[in-house]
Amino acid sequence: MAGFLNGKVAVVTGGSRGIGLKIAERLLGEGCSVAISGRDAKTLAAVGKQMEAASSGAGPCRVEAMVSDVRSYADVEKLMARTAERFGGIDYLINNAGIGIFKSVERLTPEEWDSVIQTNLSGSFYCVRAVVPYMKKRGGGYIINFSSLAAINAFAGGAAYNASKFGLNGFSEAIMLDLRYDNIRTTSVMPGSVDTEFANNPTGVAWKVAADDVAQSVVGLLRSHPRSMFSRIEVRPSQPPRK
Repeated sequence: MAGFLNGKVAVVTGGSRGIGLKIAERLLGEGCSVAISGRDAKTLAAVGKQMEAASSGAGPCRVEAMVSDVRSYADVEKLMARTAERFGGIDYLINNAGIGIFKSVERLTPEEWDSVIQTNLSGSFYCVRAVVPYMKKRGGGYIINFSSLAAINAFAGGAAYNASKFGLNGFSEAIMLDLRYDNIRTTSVMPGSVDTEFANNPTGVAWKVAADDVAQSVVGLLRSHPRSMFSRIEVRPSQPPRK
């Protein structure tokens, strides 16, 4: 059944797995039309078909699955243009695409550094820059940038990842000030340990935050009254292992 967000249009980058997939599924269930993007064409196609099947019987298909690399501004422009053409506009951007390479700074290669920064930080900039004109045409929108608790807690082996997420927090705060009077809200969502396969993490660990919990927080943000803006939210496990 269509919910509170019925009729809205959302773009979810990195939407074929993990947190991004759960967010896309939640938004679809709330009545949104959803465009998901990723780099793995095979996985993206399979997930797109699954989401289409899940939403069948609720009118025209409301899912667009598109191969897009957020490190490429040309790809990002095509993603936003295709979404707006297909669904009539864009209301929400969920900047979820991200990677993690964890090595000491002396072992981290320049290519690995560039890959993390380009995906996690430059990719978010590209998506925001490309989507804002579409949001302005709709009279406003909501941008949610997926940061991390690693954006405020540096750790050994995190040189590239920490830098990308510290930078993303600063970027989010700046664009919040740039865009607030265009009725475009911006929030950084900062998860801790989430039970997904991100960076080859072990899954099935009971104490970790579930991806669906993070997706629920995103829906809550989008449902919130436009007079309020949540600049950051932190999503932590309630009972992690004692140190």
